Amino acid sequence: MNATPTWKTLSEHHAKVRHLHLRQLFAEDPKRGARLTAEAVGLYLDYSKNRVTDETLALLLGLAEEAGLRQRIDAMFRGDKINVTENRPVLHVALRAPRATTIVVDGENVVDQVHAVLDRMTDFTNRVRSGAWRGHTGRPIRNVVNIGIGGSDLGPVMAYEALKHYSDRSMVFRFVSNVDGTDLAEAVHDLDPAETLVIVSSKTFTTLETMTNAQSARQWLLDGLAGNVKAVAKHFVAVSTNAKEVAKFGIDPANMFEFWDWVGGRYSMDSAIGLTTMLAIGAENFRAMLDGFHQMDEHFRTAPFERNLPVLMGLLGLWYNDFFGAETVAVLPYDQYLKRFPAYLQQLTMESNGKQVKLDGKKVEYDTGAIYWGEPGTNGQHSFYQLIHQGTRLVPCDFIAFANPLNPLGGHHDILLANVVAQSEALAFGKTPDEVKAEGTPNWLVPHRVFEGNRPSNTILAARLDPETLGKLVALYEHSVFTQGAIWQIDSFDQWGVELGKVLAQRIIPELQSASEPKLGHDGSTNTLLRRIRKMRASP
Repeated sequence: MNATPTWKTLSEHHAKVRHLHLRQLFAEDPKRGARLTAEAVGLYLDYSKNRVTDETLALLLGLAEEAGLRQRIDAMFRGDKINVTENRPVLHVALRAPRATTIVVDGENVVDQVHAVLDRMTDFTNRVRSGAWRGHTGRPIRNVVNIGIGGSDLGPVMAYEALKHYSDRSMVFRFVSNVDGTDLAEAVHDLDPAETLVIVSSKTFTTLETMTNAQSARQWLLDGLAGNVKAVAKHFVAVSTNAKEVAKFGIDPANMFEFWDWVGGRYSMDSAIGLTTMLAIGAENFRAMLDGFHQMDEHFRTAPFERNLPVLMGLLGLWYNDFFGAETVAVLPYDQYLKRFPAYLQQLTMESNGKQVKLDGKKVEYDTGAIYWGEPGTNGQHSFYQLIHQGTRLVPCDFIAFANPLNPLGGHHDILLANVVAQSEALAFGKTPDEVKAEGTPNWLVPHRVFEGNRPSNTILAARLDPETLGKLVALYEHSVFTQGAIWQIDSFDQWGVELGKVLAQRIIPELQSASEPKLGHDGSTNTLLRRIRKMRASP
C-alpha cells in the first residue's frame, strides 16, 4: 500500500502539515468543532481535535477507496472466505443479524443456526434465572463461574462489568481464565457447589488452560457433593463444538451450546460465548445488545465513508500509526462500568492487526497494529496522563462518555463529564509560555508548567450506557479494526502468533514434572531456568 499514489501523496502531505497546531486549525475555522463530527445510531463522534485538514481527510478517504475497502466490506457481509490463512468466512455480523436475514455459507443459511442457538440460550437462561433449573441436591443456582480464556473470557467479563447495572444482583458471577491455580481457587473459595453452575467455553474442549481449570472445578464440585459424578451434569454446561469430549467430561450434550469456526474468539462475545452475559442481564437485555451491534453493522455496511464512524476512526488511527509514528492508542472511558473495556480492546485490536505479513505472504513495509491500553477516567488522570500531556511520545486518545449517569449521586456525574471535556481541551490546546507567565509563575518554573498541546483525541458520546449502546461501541471498534486491516492488506482474523509459545509449553510441562532429572535440549537460558526452578522446588 505504501507504493500506491495516494499513500505517497499522504506522505508528502504529512511533511507539510505535521507541524500545524490545533490552535491554528481552530482559529482559522471557527466552525471546525461542529463541522468535524459524525453521528449515527445514537453515537456522536467529535474528531475535530485531530491533526488533520480537509485535504488530509480527503486523502485518507481516497486511500480507503484505493485499498478496495468497500469491496472488502461487501465480501465480509456476503460470507466470502476472507480469512485466507484458515480458508474461512468472517461472520461475527451474522451473530446479531435479524432472524429473517439470509447469509449462506456452504449451502446453509447460518443465520438460522445462530437463532436456533439463541433460542436455546434463552430457554436455558429463563430456567436458571427462574429457579426451574436446579442443582444436583435440588437447590436453585445462585452462582455462575465462567471458565474460558482469551475471547471466551475477556468478552464475557467485559460485558458483565459493563452491564452490571442491569444484572440480577441475587446471583454471583465469577470469571476464571488464568491457568494459575490462584484464579480458580479465589473464584470458588466462598461459593457453595450445590448452588453453583460452571460454564466451560472451549471450541475444541481441549484448550490447555481452560480444560485444566475445568477439571479442577469439576473436582471442587465433586468434593463438595460427596463425589457423585452424576452431579456434573446438573452443574456444568459447555460452549463448544466437540460433543464427544463434552460428554466424556460428564456434561449432557443437550446442554452444549454451539458456535462456529467463522467466529474468531475475540469477536464471539455475542455468540454462545455470551451465555454468562445472558444469565446475568437476562435474554431481553442480551437481545437489545445484539440489536445495538446490528445497528452499527448496518451503518458500517451502508454509510458513505465520509460519515462512517468506524471508517473515520480507522483512518485516523492509521494516520497517526503510519505517518506520525505513534505506537499506542489510549482508550479512556469515563464510566466505571467500562473498566474492562480497554483490556477487551487490547485483544480485539492487537490480536487482529498485530501482523507483519500481508495477505499475499509478503512482509509489510509499514507499521501495523498499534498498542491499545487505558483505564477509566478520572483514575488515569492521576496516573499516566502526565505522559500524555507533557511526555515526548505522541499518544492519540479515545475519550468515551455518557450524558446521563446510571447511578445519579449528587454532582458526581457533572464533575466526571467536566473532566472528560476538559482533558480533550487541554490535550488539544495546552498552555503557552505567555499564558503561564501571566499567571505569575516565576521564569525558572515556566518551562515545567507549559503544555504544548497539539495532542490528538476523539470523543465518543452516547446518552447512557445500556445493553444496546454497548453493542454499538464494540461493533464500532470491530469495524475500525477491519478498516485498518483492509488498508494494510493483512488478515485481521487469524492469530498464528499465539501458537508457538503454547507448543513449547507442552514440551516443557513434562520436563518440570519429571521425577528424575530430564534431558534438556533448549537454549542455554531456558535450560538454566528449568534447572533453577527444579532446584528451588527441591529446597525445603
